[in-house]
Parts: sequence; C-alpha cells; structure tokens
Amino acid sequence: MTTATASNATLRITEIFLSLQGEANTIGLPTVFVRLTGCPLRCGYCDSEYAFSGGQQMRMPEIVDAVRSHQVPRVTVTGGEPLAQPDVHDLMVQLCDAGMSVSLETSGALDVAQVDPRVVKVLDLKTPGSGEVHRNLWSNITALNPQDQIKFVLCDRQDYDWAKLKCDELQLYNKVADVLMSPSYGQLNPTELANWVVQDRLPVRMQVQLHKLLWGDEPGR
Repeated sequence: MTTATASNATLRITEIFLSLQGEANTIGLPTVFVRLTGCPLRCGYCDSEYAFSGGQQMRMPEIVDAVRSHQVPRVTVTGGEPLAQPDVHDLMVQLCDAGMSVSLETSGALDVAQVDPRVVKVLDLKTPGSGEVHRNLWSNITALNPQDQIKFVLCDRQDYDWAKLKCDELQLYNKVADVLMSPSYGQLNPTELANWVVQDRLPVRMQVQLHKLLWGDEPGR
C-alpha cells in the first residue's frame, strides 16, 4: 500500500485509551489501547462484547495521532478481533515506523503470517471451555517469532489439562517468549490455577487480569 493510499484508509474503532497493561509479559506498564470494532468469534467469557458493533471510522493518521497524544511508547492493538479488518496491518506498520513498541492481541482464528515482524503477537488459543476451540488456526503456530506470546484463558480443570497437552504437542515452550495461563474471570478461582501450575512445575507465566482487579468491568480500562 502506498503512503497516499494508507492515509486514505480507514478502520472502524471502538475506543482508544490509556491504561495499564493488564496481561502479557508487559503487565503493569502504561499502554495505549486501540480497540477495533468487530469479531467473528463468540467466546462464552468475552468481556468486550461492546466492541462487536458500532464504533467510528477513523483515518490512519488520525489513529496514529491519537495514540501519540498519550505520550507513552507502548501501544496494544486489540478488539474484538483486530485482524478482521485487513487494513489493521498498515496501522501496525505505521505505529512501528513512528517508534512505538507495538503488540497485537488476536484470537488466533485469523492468519497472523502477514503481521509486521516488529509487532509482538499475543496469540490467544481458544480452549474447549471458550466454546470456540474449533476456530483455532493451527498453522499460525509456525508464524510465531521468539518474541511472541501464547495465551490460554482457562475455564476449568479440563481446559488446563487440554492446554498442557497442546503445549507439549506443539512444543510451545520453545517457540515463544512466554506461555500465559489466565483464569477466566468469575469462572475459575485464580488460586486454584496457581496451585495447579506450581504442583506441575509448568514453565508458564500464570497471570490474572490486573485491570479487572483495579477497575472491574469498566469499559475503556
């Protein structure tokens, strides 16, 4: 895409806001979130259903300017499912070119092979408890870089055992910077998950959603 064409391209945006990173291996760091509108998945535990529709069309320069106005070096592109809007690739390139540290939160249901290699991909593999396990695009595993991360949101012990099997089967511990395991908010007791991880001595990063602890379900946090 040429610069002129990229400038004219638009994305449907639900919100752009500054908060603390609530997950992944940059948890706690001030981060700008660009939440794109729309998602083809319907996970049972989804906490961003408000991003399924609505939003407003914004031109690429407007989005980049809005991100830079917050004056922090980190930005996370999220959704919904951001890759459902193909022009998001050009947005991530422009954010990287602007000197930002860029991460992408994606369900793993859409192809990540064309994501700029400067972007840290946080690939959320869907577990049986999500109701969308059949949507995992397993070829995405081969497109991951050593800086990337894989996340499992776990609803119960079955999900935990399934995630362990996938980590071994796909040798995930050796492919990415971190394998993340999160308890589904309100479904799985975090202490229970922590005990399983410790007992099994898993080489994973167990995490809870910091933003939920601080602000609950408040949108834009």
